[in-house]
Order: sequence, then structure tokens, then C-alpha cells
Amino acid sequence: MHLHKIELHDFGAYRGKQSLDLSVEPGRPVVLIGGLNGCGKTTLLDAIQLVLYGPRARCSGRGNRSYDSYLRESINRKANPADGAEIALEFSIIVDDRERHYRVIRSWHVSGKQLKEFLNVLVDGQFDRILSDGWPDHVEDILPLEVASLFFFDGEKIESLADPERAAAVIQSAVHSLLGVSTVDQLRTDLLALARRQRLSNEDQAVIDHIRAQEAEHEAARQEVADRKQLLGSIQSRCDRLQSQLDKKEKEFERAGGKLFERQKELESNQKAIAERLAAQRTALRSLAGGPLPLLMLPQQLATLREQAVREKDADDATRVVGVLEERDVWLLEQLPSSVTAAVRAALKKKLATDRQKRESAAELKQSLGLPLDALEQFSALDEALSRDASRARELLKESAETADRLDDADRLLAGVPDQKLIKDLVEERNEAMEALADAKSELRRCAAQLEEAKGRHSRIGLELERAQKKRVKTLIEVEELNRVVEYAEKARGTLEKFGEALLHRHISRLEVAVLQSFKALMRKSGLIHDLRIDTVNSSLTLADADGEPIDPGRLSAGERQLLAISLLWGLAKVAGNRLPSVIDTPLGRLDSRHRQHLVDRYFPKAGRQVLLLSTDEEIDEKLLSRLKPSLAHTYTLVHDDTTFTTTVEAGYWWTAGAPHVA
Repeated sequence: MHLHKIELHDFGAYRGKQSLDLSVEPGRPVVLIGGLNGCGKTTLLDAIQLVLYGPRARCSGRGNRSYDSYLRESINRKANPADGAEIALEFSIIVDDRERHYRVIRSWHVSGKQLKEFLNVLVDGQFDRILSDGWPDHVEDILPLEVASLFFFDGEKIESLADPERAAAVIQSAVHSLLGVSTVDQLRTDLLALARRQRLSNEDQAVIDHIRAQEAEHEAARQEVADRKQLLGSIQSRCDRLQSQLDKKEKEFERAGGKLFERQKELESNQKAIAERLAAQRTALRSLAGGPLPLLMLPQQLATLREQAVREKDADDATRVVGVLEERDVWLLEQLPSSVTAAVRAALKKKLATDRQKRESAAELKQSLGLPLDALEQFSALDEALSRDASRARELLKESAETADRLDDADRLLAGVPDQKLIKDLVEERNEAMEALADAKSELRRCAAQLEEAKGRHSRIGLELERAQKKRVKTLIEVEELNRVVEYAEKARGTLEKFGEALLHRHISRLEVAVLQSFKALMRKSGLIHDLRIDTVNSSLTLADADGEPIDPGRLSAGERQLLAISLLWGLAKVAGNRLPSVIDTPLGRLDSRHRQHLVDRYFPKAGRQVLLLSTDEEIDEKLLSRLKPSLAHTYTLVHDDTTFTTTVEAGYWWTAGAPHVA
């Protein structure tokens, strides 16, 4: 984890917007922030914890106050409570070999009598709603609060660690949380809880018993289905064999004329019906022949007779008209006016006479048969009757010819029917084969129905079993696994216990070496402490001299105990891999000049990849600043205005260009 920037807006003593660049680079891991007592150094340390952990943050200025009260009182006294305060922290972490940049913004303001707090998280410049809502859980994955407390510490914590009894608690907490021993212990506890939960309630047991009964019934139904399928297959094979035998008999029966024999009565009935139909058709033809139909054989005579009838009718009509025309012509001539000339009269009279003569000649008939006056009407009726009878006669002739052909076919079929004596045995064998096949097919249908019934019962029981299994989360599989889970949980707990002990001894051994090396590097009396041991049971710290004799911590001065506490924190950071930033507030309070030099030369540049050092002008003075300068990435001074009681952040440290000289 690498801190990049922190911004404070009207938080605590910090008025307005104050920003500090916290980024470092290899070889320059220290950010030095100077400030006199009361200027806001501890407030800056609280701000880092507050923006990350909110109500769980272990802020030194909170005391016993509620979280809401603490936030209200953390708004700068010169700021409007309705505008509130804000802290923004930027940092980066490596996730899956890729650097991800976080910006966490925590703000709050007073609205009426209520305090409203907001938390927004941006990842790689993009607002993440889900991460913002679940930040308390996510930050534990990045930097657990218990671990953070070991890297964010002030002088008071160093003072408490200087007490051997308090140091034991810190060592135990650090080893378990920071170095993963607590994870092993928690896993053993979880396995124990898991093993204890592997019991079935009475209700669950009843469900399991019911499921087992249904499973037995389901298996019986499945077996019945299998048996029915096997029986059905056997009957089907028998049906196929009988069908083959019947087909063979059918072919023999057919070759012997059996099909015609079976149809004998049908053929006889059909032949009789055809013969009757032919007789009826011939009777109808004879009936037509008894009418005018034969006259169609005398077409010339009928035509001549029709012409004679026309002539006799015309002669009769002319005879009737001639006498009337003479009276008409006389009347017409009398009607002519006197103005008509004689020539005209003579011409008209001649024309009328000519017309009468023509008609008189038409009335003269050389031969007369004495035909009736309606002879033409009778001829028309005769033509219609002959046309109708001729059409009907043609139809009857065609039908009778077809019927005669069918009658011939029927006679041939009847002629092919074998004698009953010759086919009797084949009929009996065929009937026996048909009866055997019918019985087998009937049995096949019964077996198929029983199979479908068995399938339905199997399916119904299966559905009931599925519903029963879904009724509870535990299934028969879980029942079978209960004992195995308990057995393997106990084995795993035993393995984890051994692993935890080995892990604890390994980490304690590494921590002993790291703390002792750190302590020797910081101590002015290099030969005072020769060995350092940490008890694996109670995490108590034991010091020994060169002769192996234990050293009473009371023999150490206050400064040496403080160095021991710093060595403890430094050793923990080394064992943890120095992967987290260290924030150190006022660390040199009780140290003499030599010890301070050792801390500046040997600890601060190596305390981690990133070190935020909060110091007064007396702790890191001008001389120590020059010794620390090669390791500095940034320097800041917290300048406090005693008239407004507000603090501003200015670049530079005391005794550096551009910074106020207040020492």
C-alpha cells in the first residue's frame, strides 16, 4: 500500500482546504511533517484513520464521545457546520500484478439537528457505487484495522509498548493478526463449529427417513419398469415370430386361391348383382325399341314426308287466301282518288292480278297425301322424342357393354375359387396362426399398459422424492457425508494445530531476530542486550546479557524502553515485509541526543517503503534534519495561528528555505 495524497477541508484545526503530497520514491521513503504541540500533528494521524475506518477508527482525540459527537466537534470552529468537513485520501495497491489507484472521500455536515455523513470511493478515477456502499468490508481486505494500529502509532503508543506487560499483549496481537496465526486459529474454531453442527434435528431425521422409504419405493418401481420392459420385449419377439408364421401361411393360402375362397359369397353376390343390372339395362333397351326409336332407321322417308306436309300446308293456306285477295284488290282500286291517271290505275290492277295468279298457282298441288293440318307439330314432337330415346339408347348400350365386361370378370373370378375340400387344411392352419397371433398381441397390449402404469408410478414417486428432497436443504448426500465431515474436520483441526504451532514458532523466531537486530542498531550501549526471547505461550518479552542471564526491564532507562518499543514495531514491520506505510507521531520524546541520532540514521530511513514522520522542532532539530535529509521525499510545516486557532500546511521544514523559522 502506498499513500499518495491527503486533503483536509475544515477538519479539526485545519482551516479551509489543506493538501499534503505523501508520495515517495526509492531511497527517499520519509515524509517529514513538523509542528509544535497543539498544531495538529495527531489530528493528521487521526484523519488518515478516520477516512479509512469511519466509526471504527481509533482516533486519539475521540475519547469516550459518540461518533456523531466526535464528527460534529471535528468541524473547524471557524467553518459553517452546514458546510461541514471533508477528508480525502489517495493511495494505490497492487491487485493481480496491476496497480489500482483509490481515492476515498469522507465528508459530513450538520443539517438541522442531524449529522449527515457521506463516503465516496473512486477507483482509477471512476466512482464505484458498490465499493462505496461496502467500503467497511473492503478496507479490511486492504488494510485490517488491527494491522493498521501497528503501523499508525504515536508517542503514547510507544510509551505503552515500553511496559513489558503491555508489550506482551501487542506482540500476541501482532503475531496473530499481522502474521496470519489468527487465521489458522479462526480456521480451527470454524472447523470445530462445523463439526458440532453436523447433527440432524428430529424433523430432519423424519424427512430423511421418509426420503429413504421413498427411495426404496422408487427403486422398486424402477425395477418393476425394467422387468416389464424385459417381459414386453419377450412378448414382442413372440409376436414377431407368430407374425412371420402367419405371413407364411397367408402366402400359401393365397397361392392356393384362398383369398378367392374367402370372397366366394362376396363374388357370387357381386356376380348376381351385375347380371341383374345387365338384365335391367337390356330390358330398358327393349322398351325403347318398342317406341318410335326404330323410325331412326328411315331418315330419308321421314324427311320426304316432312316436306310433303309443308307443301300441303302451304297449298291449303294459299287456297284460303285467294278469294279474300280478289275482294281486297277491288276495294283498293275503288279507294284510289280521282286524280290518279288511268295508266297508273291500269299498272296497279295488273300488279295485283299477277300476285293473285302466283298465289293461285301455289295452291295447286299435284299430289296430296291428305296429311292432317298439325302434321308439322307432330313431326317436331317426333324429332324430340327420337333425340331423347337415341341418347338414352346410347347410354344404355355403353352401360350394358361395360356391365357385360364386369360380368365376364366376375364369372372368371368365380371360376378361380378352389374347392373347399382342397383348401380346408390351409384354412385351419391359417386360422390357428391368426388366433395365436391375436392372443400374443392381446398379451402384448396388456404388458404395454402395465409398463406404462409402472412408468407412471416410478415418475410419480420420483417427483414426490424430489419434492421431499427440496423440502430441506440437507439431503441424503449430506447425511452420508456427516460422519466424514466430522472425521476430516477433526483431522484438519489436528493438522492446523500443528501447523499453527509451527507457524507461531517460526514467526516468533523471526520476530526475535528482527527485534534484537533493530534494538542493537538503535541502542547506544551495544553490549547491554545480547539476546531477546519471546514466549510462544504468553508472548512475554525476555532480555538476556552476554552471560545469558535475564535482564530486568527495570534496569533499562525510560529512553531505552522507548527504543525497545520502537524496535518491537520495527521488527514486526520487517517480518511482515515492510509492505505497509508507517505513520510515526512524536517518537523522540524521552530519547537523548545519541539515541535520537540512531533513530534518524538507522530507523526512519529503513522503517518501511513509506514513512510519515510527525515531529516537533525539538525532536527533529536542525542537526538531525541535515542527517535525515538524504531520505526525505517531502517536508511540511504545520503553522498554527494563535489568534484564529487554525492551522495551515506550508511546504518546507524548519531550517529549510521558504519555511518559517520558529525554533
